[in-house]
Amino acid sequence: MPSEFESPESFFGPVASIESMDGTAIAYRQFGSGPPVVMVHCSGGGLHSWEPVAELLADRYEVWTPVRRGYAPSGPGRSPKSFADEVADLAALISKIGRPVHVVGMSYGANVALHAAVAGLPVRSLVLWEPPLFAVGDELAPVLEEFQELTAKGEQRRADRLLAEKVARIPAALLDMMDAGDSDDTEPGTEPGTERDTERDAEPDEAPGWCRDLESLIADSADVERWSDVTVPTLLMRGADTWQPMPETLDRLATALPQVTYTTLPGQMHFAPSLVPDVVAAQIADFLPHT
Repeated sequence: MPSEFESPESFFGPVASIESMDGTAIAYRQFGSGPPVVMVHCSGGGLHSWEPVAELLADRYEVWTPVRRGYAPSGPGRSPKSFADEVADLAALISKIGRPVHVVGMSYGANVALHAAVAGLPVRSLVLWEPPLFAVGDELAPVLEEFQELTAKGEQRRADRLLAEKVARIPAALLDMMDAGDSDDTEPGTEPGTERDTERDAEPDEAPGWCRDLESLIADSADVERWSDVTVPTLLMRGADTWQPMPETLDRLATALPQVTYTTLPGQMHFAPSLVPDVVAAQIADFLPHT
């Protein structure tokens, strides 16, 4: 049975939860009216990740924003995690919704969306913001080990920098420039390199979720051609100024996807959903049907 966490009511409604296939509690918010749209957050994210975009879509869509396992207030789930676990969680939410959905994924969340479509979940369409399909495989195993060591010692800034360099592959010069700014306003590890408002300092510890995400990425494949099995209409978006290897990876993905609309936002990088939510929301609304 769905349960409700203690949470202040807001525009986005109360936080409720469902039980996934293995018993893990998956928290979510639901608001708006119209065709159902499930918005899957990035690594280091949570209920807040899609809020700036989601509030601009709620006048025409029924928006569902789940919190992926590993991130509070959802349950931790088992370790090691896999993308199959993420798909099972999404399947449980879609079962709760009771009809096919559009799935919108940000970064790691876009990887989840691709896996869900290939697994045959009742998905009407996909919207993908910069899935980091290059950041997978055994090469991330030492990153996970070092990240766990750093967070255990309380060295969060070094842990964030590690993720930004080794997972998001943010160029060192850009990271140095970000570090030279107000360190209280920017933390490279929210999704590595994304800006995090200082109001988020009270958010739950993201390290457990990051560890589970890294486990899924380590077990995944860099084979982009497999996504040719995604047959639903797909909007693939990226920022024109996002660093390599993201652009070349997304170019390959666009070639593999059978029904793709590939859009590049001028002057933007990986952080666009947070920095220009109105632009991102407009792209999503133009692509998704309203019925």
